[in-house]
Parts: sequence; C-alpha cells; structure tokens
Amino acid sequence: MNRRGFNLALGAGALGVFNIGTAWAQQAPALAAAAPAERERLAPLIEGARREGRMTYWDTVIQPETHDELQTAFRRHYGLPNAFRVNYTLTGTGALVTRIEQELAADRVTIDVAAIASPTWVFEKLAAGHVARYASPELARYGRAFEAGLGEKDVFAFNGAYVFVPMWNAERLNFSGKSWLDVINAVPQGRISIGDSAVSASYLATHIGQTKALPTRFFTDLAAMKPAFLLRSEQVAQRLVTGQDLMAFSGMPTRAFQNNAQGAKLRFMMPEEGVVLMAQCSFVLQKAPSPNAARLWTDFIHSEAGQQILARREALISGRSGFRSPLPEYAPAIDQLKLLDVDWRGMTTADLQKHREDWTRIFKS
Repeated sequence: MNRRGFNLALGAGALGVFNIGTAWAQQAPALAAAAPAERERLAPLIEGARREGRMTYWDTVIQPETHDELQTAFRRHYGLPNAFRVNYTLTGTGALVTRIEQELAADRVTIDVAAIASPTWVFEKLAAGHVARYASPELARYGRAFEAGLGEKDVFAFNGAYVFVPMWNAERLNFSGKSWLDVINAVPQGRISIGDSAVSASYLATHIGQTKALPTRFFTDLAAMKPAFLLRSEQVAQRLVTGQDLMAFSGMPTRAFQNNAQGAKLRFMMPEEGVVLMAQCSFVLQKAPSPNAARLWTDFIHSEAGQQILARREALISGRSGFRSPLPEYAPAIDQLKLLDVDWRGMTTADLQKHREDWTRIFKS
C-alpha cells in the first residue's frame, strides 16, 4: 500500500455507512468527551478500526500482563467490541529489527505498530519512507522528548523510556557507589552481568552514550571482571535475586520495581555522570495492514491514561510534559534526569556497527 492508499484506507470509515449517532459511537468514551472537531477526527478512525477487527503490535519491554490491561482500556476508550484483538508480541530488540527488516524486504508487512529503544534505526526507517506520518494530538505533549532527539514531531515519540544502570541485591551486597567508576572491582570476577551489546541494539546504544562520559580504560577494567553476557532484563534481575550474580552493570529499574513488589531487595543507582535514556520509540508502519487501529493505538498509548498504566505497571519514564509519575523512585520525570548526550539522528547503522565491533573487541576477544 502506497502513501495515497494508506490515507484512503484511513478515510474509508467516513464513507457511506458511518453515522455518528449510532449506538457504538454513543458508547465510546473517547467520542463522548471530545470537542466537535476531535469527534470529527476520531469517528472515522474508530469505525475503520471496527472494520479492521484487529491490529498487530510488537514491543521489547511491555510485559504480557501490562498489555492485557492496555488492550482492555483501549477497547473500552474507543467503544471497540471485545472481539477486537491487539495481537501482541514481546521480543528482543535484535529480533524485532530483524523481523521488520525481513517484512520490508519482502514487501509483506504484518506489523502495524512497533516500539523499540533504537532511535537511530527508527530515524533511518523514517528517512526510507517506512514510518507513517501521523499528527496525533497526544504527540503535541512530547516537546521535551523531541528536544532530546527522541522522536519526530507529527510522526513518533516514545511510549515509555528506561535506563540501564548498576543494580544489586541489598540482601547480598553492601554497595554505596555514586559513579559508574565505582562499579570496577565492587564484586569478584564472574559475579557481575552486562547487557550483550553484540546482539542488543538498546544495550549498544547505552554503551555508545557511556563512551562519551567514561574513559576507554574503564571498559577494559570492566571486561577484566569477566561479566556474564545477558539479553533479557528479566533474567538480569532474576540472577540478582537468586544470588547467581552480585551486581548487574545493565540493571533496569523497571525490573527492580517488579521484583521488589514480590519481596526482593534490589537497589540501583543513577550515576552522577549521567544516564542514557532508552526511549521505546513507538511508530506506525507505513504499510500497516490496520492503519486506523494503529493510529488509535498511538493516540491511546501516548495519552495520560496510557502513560499512567505503563508507569504504574512497568515503571517506565514518560516523555509527556507535565506527567506525574506514580512511581517517582523508579520512574522519575524526564526533567529530573541527567542525560548523556547522544546524536541519535546523526548516527547511522554503519556507526552502530563500528561501536558494536569495538565493544566486542573489548569484552569478547
């Protein structure tokens, strides 16, 4: 479907049979609370989504239970029937990139919306014409994210962000460091893990930001600690809980929150040098098979209601201006973070590959 076809598909619901006075429209909270102009914008999208009957969404962070709550709230907000399905896949960053690249190469796109913490890659897909432009009213509230280079006005922002920082189990380790440098030799060799940047785009992006604030010697010293190379953030946290590892270099506060809710004592620090904000860039594919539902999902996931669900359940950092996090300890406001500067748009895939090779040479040679 070309861009003209994409736009025609979006308008299909406005033709012929649409009637804003129908029962389903009256039952949709999104329409009931909307101003006339917004009702006019939303109504054909909702009717189009009802006809599509489903959409497909891939993400690298959101847990299935959180997705279930999002899906239920999404259907309720737009008055969609219970039969409407948001087919969800949770995967790793490398696997998501591979899948989308394969679909684009075959010109057989099955994914409507994807979210991944790899802004450079998303910007490249946008430049190549594979990301749909959509001026969602909700994106207007993400000015700070755009200023940080973590999105594109009227195209995409992020559904939530996270950081990879030193994390440990307070029941097994007494650690009071404040700097990335304090990690070196804080635990014996082989008792620390690190995200595998040879495979993961998000771990690699974090490493790139760290190289701007830390000397090369730091990374060679870290490699000498013989870290375990891990991919899934859930596994990183679980190895701390069980005591297999004493520290995680690439710990995720989201997983600390979820494990601590079950009685764990995971702690983490926000290093004084700064952190790399890993923004889950959420975008609609240009050839999305369910473009109406995809746009509604974009509206909802970036709305106050959607952000509250994500922050409360996943401890993700919101890029929405004026957002009050329900979990400020784990997911502080974006303005409270000291961010390491990364030129996401200026980097290329070739640049990423060079950094990946440098990381591999230090840690795996």
